[in-house]
Amino acid sequence: MHVYDGIDSTLAQWLTSQPVFFVGTAPLACDGHVNVSPKGMAGTFVVFGQYRVGYLDYYGSGSETIAHLRENGRITLMFAAFDGRPNIVRLYGTGRIVLTQDPEFESLRAAFPKQRVTAQRAIVMVELDRVSDSCGYAVPLMDFVADRTVLDLRQEKRGPEPYRLYPETKNAQSIDGLPALGDLVERAREPQPPPD
Repeated sequence: MHVYDGIDSTLAQWLTSQPVFFVGTAPLACDGHVNVSPKGMAGTFVVFGQYRVGYLDYYGSGSETIAHLRENGRITLMFAAFDGRPNIVRLYGTGRIVLTQDPEFESLRAAFPKQRVTAQRAIVMVELDRVSDSCGYAVPLMDFVADRTVLDLRQEKRGPEPYRLYPETKNAQSIDGLPALGDLVERAREPQPPPD
């Protein structure tokens, strides 16, 4: 195992060239469910700096990562080499959610090569406190064929309208009942006091 002093240009290139990575989060409760989500689609992961990364998040059927990050911020991203030299890299840190209505969303969004805006939910930003690798000797060799286009095609076909309800329905809370997006949307809709 090797612990890096952050992400250098060589490691950044390797990370951004991987076709899939995995996101791990968990609630604080000892009986809560640990969540691991696979993430793909080229152009949705960006290295912003030596200790800062982010990924573009589209609507899905659940919102475990968002709920866990709101509760405690703990997150690990794992990348594995499925071809070439065996390697596993884990990025440990504290994550936060930048929603599409947040002021900084557009400036962060410009860094992502992925162009589709329909059904984008948030950007998950991670401040890293540990970057390390391990051997990956047991990870199988596999050929990457292509990104699946199912999500792109489905969400573009449906258009933006159905996803306006997701924060209050499918993405309102985690499977353990932690708040995810539901209360954030309610808060955003409340009348704001006039500026001083």
